[in-house]
Amino acid sequence: MIKFALIKERKTPPDRRVVFSPEMLKQATEKFPEAEFKVESSDIRVFTDEEYRAAGIEVSDDVSDCDVMLGVKEVPIPALIANKKYFFFSHTIKKQPYNRDLLREILEKNIELYDHEVIVNNKNARLIGFGRYAGLVGAYNGIRGIGIKERLFELPKAENLPDLNAMLAELDKIKLPAYKFVLTGSGKVAYGAREILEHLNMKKVDADAYMENEFDNPVFCHIDVLDYAKRKDGAKGSRMEFYKVPENYDSDFMKFARTSDVFIAGHFYGEGSPVFYSKEDAAQKDFRIKYVADISCDIAGPVASTIRPSTIADPFYGYDPETGAETDFMAPEAIGVMAVDNLPCELPKDASEGFGEMFLEHVIPAFFNDDKDGILERARMTRDGRLTAPFLYLEDYVKGELEV
Repeated sequence: MIKFALIKERKTPPDRRVVFSPEMLKQATEKFPEAEFKVESSDIRVFTDEEYRAAGIEVSDDVSDCDVMLGVKEVPIPALIANKKYFFFSHTIKKQPYNRDLLREILEKNIELYDHEVIVNNKNARLIGFGRYAGLVGAYNGIRGIGIKERLFELPKAENLPDLNAMLAELDKIKLPAYKFVLTGSGKVAYGAREILEHLNMKKVDADAYMENEFDNPVFCHIDVLDYAKRKDGAKGSRMEFYKVPENYDSDFMKFARTSDVFIAGHFYGEGSPVFYSKEDAAQKDFRIKYVADISCDIAGPVASTIRPSTIADPFYGYDPETGAETDFMAPEAIGVMAVDNLPCELPKDASEGFGEMFLEHVIPAFFNDDKDGILERARMTRDGRLTAPFLYLEDYVKGELEV
C-alpha cells in the first residue's frame, strides 16, 4: 500500500489549485485499490474539505504518515517533512536563485523531489501542466485589455468567474475591432490561446495572406519558429536545428510587428534564441503592435516591451516605445502589456480538474507498474540526499559556487 497526500498550499500569495479534484481522487481510489489517498485540510483550496469527504476521501490536519506528498507550488522550507517523496513545481531547474535554499533543504532532509515540469515522456515532451489554462486566460486577459484601453467593452476578471464556460460566455457578448492577431508557439499554451480566438470566430489566415492584406473582421495568424526566425547565412532552416542551435538564427519577426495590432506570445523561449523584437525595433515608426499578451512572460528577454511581470490584481501596464520605459496603460502612445506570470490561478477549478486527469493517466500508474515507461525515473531530481544523474548540472547552484 502506498499512501498519497494532497498537501495544503502554503506559498504566499495563496494558490487555490490542487493536483486532484474530489472527483478525480475518487476515480484514482477506484482504479488503484493498492493506493490510499488522504487530503490535508485547507481553507483556501478551490474544492472544500467537505467536497473531498463527500467523495469518500479522508481529510486531516496531519498527513505525516503518508509516503508521497502531492502539491502544486513550492513547499515552504519549514513545512518540508524529511524522508518523503514530494511532487511540486520547485522552480529550481533553471537555477532560480530564490529557491536555492529550498533545494538545499530537500537534499538535507533526504527528500525525493519530483518536479512536475520534468514529468516527460521518452521524447522529452511534457506530460502534465497548466499550459492550456495559461493560454486560455492569457488570451482572454489580452482581449479584456483592449476593451479597457479603448473603452469598447468591459469583461470581468477571469478570477471572478466560476469556470471556463462562464469566461467563454462573457466573450460571446463583445465585438472586437478588425484587428490582426499574431500568435506564437506550438505547445499547450499557444493552443489554449488559440481556443479563445476560435471561440470568437476569428478567421485563421496563413502568413503570406496575413502580411499582405487588411481585413474587415478580426483575424489571426498562428506562426511557428521558421515563420519568425531565419538562418543567418540565408540557407533553408529547420525546426529541429532551431531548437538545437538557435544561435544560427536571426529574428524575422518584424514583418509581423509591422502588420499586427495584437501579439499573443505563447512560445517557449530557449537560451540563445533570437529576440522577437528589441527596444530599438519597438521604437520604429512602422512598428504597429498596440497590445501584447505575453503569456510566456520572459522578463528582459525576447519581447522588449515585457519589462516586468504583472499581477492578477493589476494585470496591465503601458510600455512607451519611444523611451523603452513603463508608462500609464491608458496613455494613447502606450503599447498595452499583459504579462501575468501565474495565469492558471485565475481558473483554479478547471485548471485543477485538467491537471488531475493528466496526473492520473501518466504518473499514478508508474507507482504500480514498476515505472515501466521511466516516468518517475526521469522526473526524480533528488535521491538519498543527492542530485540524480540528469540534474547533476545543479551541483554548483546548490553549493553556491555559481553567480546566478
